Amino acid sequence: MMAPEARHRRRGPRPLPLHLMLGMGRGMAAIGSAGLIPSPTGSPSWSGGWPISKAAQPEIARIGAALAAGNHRPEAFRAAVIRRLMRADRALLAGIAAYRRHPFARDLPDPPAIWSEGDSRILDHAPGSAGPVALFVPSLVNRAQVLDLMRGRSMMRFLAGQGVRPLLLDWGWPGAAERDFSLTDYIAGRLERALVAMPGPVVLVGYCMGGLLALAAALRRPDRVRALGLLATPWDFHPSAEDAERARAASALLPGLEPLLQATGTLPVDAIQTLFAGLDPFGIPQKFRAFARLDPASDRAAQFVALEDWLNDGVPLAAPVAREALGGWYGANTPMRGAWRVAGAVVDPGALAMPAFCAIPHRDRIVPPDSARALAARLPRSTVHEAASGHIGMAAGGNAEAALWRPLLEWLRSL
Repeated sequence: MMAPEARHRRRGPRPLPLHLMLGMGRGMAAIGSAGLIPSPTGSPSWSGGWPISKAAQPEIARIGAALAAGNHRPEAFRAAVIRRLMRADRALLAGIAAYRRHPFARDLPDPPAIWSEGDSRILDHAPGSAGPVALFVPSLVNRAQVLDLMRGRSMMRFLAGQGVRPLLLDWGWPGAAERDFSLTDYIAGRLERALVAMPGPVVLVGYCMGGLLALAAALRRPDRVRALGLLATPWDFHPSAEDAERARAASALLPGLEPLLQATGTLPVDAIQTLFAGLDPFGIPQKFRAFARLDPASDRAAQFVALEDWLNDGVPLAAPVAREALGGWYGANTPMRGAWRVAGAVVDPGALAMPAFCAIPHRDRIVPPDSARALAARLPRSTVHEAASGHIGMAAGGNAEAALWRPLLEWLRSL
């Protein structure tokens, strides 16, 4: 029997109230947009009180005609829809409960650290290896463990087993000093000092936001970087009208977030998770409903829990970085416009003379593929790898070895 404290050790999905409301809200929207809110007379109200889109109106007419043709009572149809939505709500709660009580616990020991500063450290996954040295730079808002997730799902340990010496930069938790850090402090400061401390020039590989940091560092210190890997790295934050609208909407939240930024010195984890939830508002409830149907003892269930544990164990973002990323990258699209500067210098991919590897996942909802392609197109010596995967699946999913690990390995060997 599981100890009582183990039943509640997980806090996810974070923020839980948001995802519960989204799960319920979709059902309420379905009821309302289909005209299923009952009127005071007890019959369905097909047009009054609830906003109905133009696209929904012909569908409502079609449903009404089908009910009439089959001599079905609208009240029975409404009851059937509500029963189905209630089953979906129960499945969501069952999935969350199953996740929270799952016995999986990450048991990979940390490799030795060869450098540290503040709470940041570099972990050496193949000490003493004579193979090519690759330093991996993850995002600032998630733990580095996504690249070393679990047994059989670790890019770092796969590469180490293939003769590469993978080093992983773990940014750690922003303390009192880091809460004042800007992107320049992270790139021209901490990351550059880490590069100088390495035994020689490295292949620098950035994942997602980490790719932007790695690119800027490689431009600043080509003497310490021999090649650059960019995994699902954004560049054009407005690749389409829809993406631009979404990015500007995220940027428009900054004034409302400012009291939180000033009070804590960071953008807290739950606020970051809320922003990510906006990319696919109903996706998280749906995946927990699917998890409820899995065999808890299966490998798929363990992989789901490992990824969710990582997603929900995020890291706050230093307030100056949050302002630069939301206001500059997302709001003003500064990288694409040639207006993003680090230590006063424009970050210009066209000036990078070294080989570059750009992995672009096709099913990426976090970094639209065209956003990453815009960066690949500006690099003079880029090798583009189109991965049949998603943003996270490419790095740690069941198909990650074929989607990314082996293509990246072949590129590293080609150097």
